[in-house]
Amino acid sequence: MRILLAILIFIVFTPTLAQDNNSRSDEAAIRELVSKYVDARERIDQKAAEELFTADADQLVSSGEWRRGRDEVVRGAMASSRSTGGKRTITVESVRMLTPDVAIADGRYELTGLAGGATRSMWTTLVLKRTDKGWRISAIRNMLPAAPAPAR
Repeated sequence: MRILLAILIFIVFTPTLAQDNNSRSDEAAIRELVSKYVDARERIDQKAAEELFTADADQLVSSGEWRRGRDEVVRGAMASSRSTGGKRTITVESVRMLTPDVAIADGRYELTGLAGGATRSMWTTLVLKRTDKGWRISAIRNMLPAAPAPAR
């Protein structure tokens, strides 16, 4: 009876444990991809950045500009890095798996060392897709935090 119970527990919990391990592995891969994106931006490395996006990627930046397609996203990102200078960081605060092949990563996005020593603090959301080449960025939304709504 104990052996039967042990086998039953193994059958029930093994898929859950495997799924948890896959989720942790995916989350680590996604965090690494975001780090590579920031690194490519910092180095203004167009080729490295291109490899991180899906062909149909798009980006809505905090100024309201909407970049559509990998080429436009990368070209705009490199131009922005050249013109603003400073140092970029994205601190991923959460990764949520929507499906086994689609995830959302949310994080704090900061540009420091801008003209006059200014810092620009934003929020970024990245939509990521698993491809045959691994995880790739499919969309980016950068937002400036809004003032809290007044209490009623």
